[in-house]
Amino acid sequence: MMRDFNHPGNASRRLISEFLGTYLLVLAAAGSDVVNTATHGGLGHTAMAMTPALTIIAVVLFIGPISGAHLNPVVTMAFALRRDFPWPRVPAYVLVQAAGSILASATLLAVFGHHGKDGMTVPGPEFTDLQALTLEVLLTAGLVSTVLAVASGAQNVGALSAFGIAAYIVMASLWAGPVSGASMNPARSLGPDLVAGDFNRFWIYATGPVAGSLLAVAIAWVLRGRGGQAAAEKAAQGSLPG
Repeated sequence: MMRDFNHPGNASRRLISEFLGTYLLVLAAAGSDVVNTATHGGLGHTAMAMTPALTIIAVVLFIGPISGAHLNPVVTMAFALRRDFPWPRVPAYVLVQAAGSILASATLLAVFGHHGKDGMTVPGPEFTDLQALTLEVLLTAGLVSTVLAVASGAQNVGALSAFGIAAYIVMASLWAGPVSGASMNPARSLGPDLVAGDFNRFWIYATGPVAGSLLAVAIAWVLRGRGGQAAAEKAAQGSLPG
């Protein structure tokens, strides 16, 4: 498994896949907010919650076997902490995820111009930064726990994992979106913040998901041990042959 993963051709394919997958995720997640603002509420909250989840299903199904379809720096970190993903590969994954987010946000700016908050994730006007931070920690813990569970050797469900992850994202976005934006992903928040030139709240969407991911790893350790199982490695690293 590790020999196949370290094959130079496969490494580049995995990075391209992560870049493309994160690009599509942020294009949909931030784009739904931009279009909703541009159309004066034409999409609505439910559609905005569904859009990134449906994108996750499609992206996981078509790049999951290549890169593992992390699409999120804290998911990559969690897999590495679980010994399912090699630490030397983490920086490159995080960089291409960030690049995918930035390009997606730049695409939205080029197509639609500035609208509202340009797809940024920010606390709702009725809520405090602390409330948003707390929810980002808890929501991310649930998301990463779901990802680790469907990738585990005891509960690997193959392609159906995409639907489990998407279901969690819909649930989290429906009830918590108005509070924190339900980002659960530093890469998702990075691109829109950069386009808008506003990093005042980015700390929430960086520290919250990292803390939530660490909590999820601790929970996984209690429930399923230290990790490093073959099935989880395959889910985290992809299965592209050498």
